[in-house]
Amino acid sequence: MLEGKVALVTGAGRGIGRAIAIRLAKAGARVVVNYNGSEAKAQETVREIEEAGGEAMALKCDVSDFSACAELAKTVIEKFGRLDILINNAGITRDGLIMRMSEEDYDKVLDINLKGAFNTIRHFSPTFLKQRSGKIINISSVSGVLGNAGQANYSASKAGLIGLTKSVARELASRGICVNALAPGFIETEMTEAMSDKAKEAVIGSIPMKKTGHAEDVAEAAAFLADEASDYITGQVLCVDGGMAI
Repeated sequence: MLEGKVALVTGAGRGIGRAIAIRLAKAGARVVVNYNGSEAKAQETVREIEEAGGEAMALKCDVSDFSACAELAKTVIEKFGRLDILINNAGITRDGLIMRMSEEDYDKVLDINLKGAFNTIRHFSPTFLKQRSGKIINISSVSGVLGNAGQANYSASKAGLIGLTKSVARELASRGICVNALAPGFIETEMTEAMSDKAKEAVIGSIPMKKTGHAEDVAEAAAFLADEASDYITGQVLCVDGGMAI
């Protein structure tokens, strides 16, 4: 249970981020729903949490902006006095073959997916260190474990998150702070809805369990890593992928 805990979930307006925010609130956490795109979608997440009896608030921040993340940290600590759980979920894709990928598409993906996680960890780590406790969960991807054709930028960003996770875990472990990563596989989200049936079938064929996952599957894993039940686990990558990365 996460009663009395404060959690921040980046990119929580939809998909996996929304599912994680709702699951943590269900466990008793007060949740900060971060967004940068649609305020309406972020407020939908807040409303769903509140209708279930939880507490949440939406805060806009472009996680790729170092200074903006400093302001985000300041606002959260002023409001709640602490942060116990940081979920770095915000991410984008700009897929394309490496020979045609633009510098802009490469940089944008790395800035949000990887630098965004660095920015939030950088600005919230003083709070975690002062508390001598905290859970940081970075949402990587099976693409960061295996690589994926047409996703050099995305795979690089997600592999980078794994390296960031392990390094920060080593730095903060002695202060009782756990840092782990989740690597989702083929999860049904708005992003996957745009795929053709043929493309989906091809991906499902590569999954040992022969089925797709759901955002709630990732949310359950996040809830475990956020809970005290995982207090002796740090620097790990948990694949939620139906066996894709076996």
